[in-house]
Amino acid sequence: MKKYIVKIVNVTLVFFVIIAFNACAATQNANNKQKGTVIGAAGGAILGAIIGNNTGKKGSGGGLGAVIGGVVGGAAGILIGNKMDKQAQKIEEEIPGAIVERIDDGIVVTFDQNSGVHFDTNKYAINADSKALLDKLGSVLIEYPDTHVAVVGHTDSAGAAQYNMMLSKNRALAVTNVFAQMGIAENRFTTNWFGEDQPIADNTTPEGKAKNRRVNLAILPNEKMIEDAKKEAGQK
Repeated sequence: MKKYIVKIVNVTLVFFVIIAFNACAATQNANNKQKGTVIGAAGGAILGAIIGNNTGKKGSGGGLGAVIGGVVGGAAGILIGNKMDKQAQKIEEEIPGAIVERIDDGIVVTFDQNSGVHFDTNKYAINADSKALLDKLGSVLIEYPDTHVAVVGHTDSAGAAQYNMMLSKNRALAVTNVFAQMGIAENRFTTNWFGEDQPIADNTTPEGKAKNRRVNLAILPNEKMIEDAKKEAGQK
């Protein structure tokens, strides 16, 4: 099983462009439960960038504002990191093709053309193979109920920008609907979409376009997990 990725970054966010640079080696190599006391509060900006803060594009609200503005530190942060580490490991075990990253207090799961969960060109319907993998992820979300989940859709640059915006919306909603059909509470989810506006690879190559046709899921501790961790740690 591959090791899940831990990133510690200082983020400058301009129009949702993320510029990350390396931290010291000791911090960079720590997992989240070990580094709970040394992550800066600005770290939440990277999750804010992935999730997006354009309320005009959001679907159902998930109360994410309270948990993307910063990272819980101290002993409570260590307890939260431990829980999120276990959840990330469980996701990797269930869906080995997905990219699973531990960022700040959250988990970012990326599905693209090579991950097992993908969409046919210009389509947003979820095929049977993708549905089976999303069902596995949904089972993990049920096992770990004290989280918010942001589902974010993206496309490559082929086609008109307005069309791509709607396509990314429909793809994100299709993923969210799979979880809703499993009985997972709607208020755990925020759905967002960016069309072709947030490429992570070169749109002039087929390989780059395949990476840009993706759906991200950001899984974050909800207020209950945060408050429970603070109480357990004796923090106010």
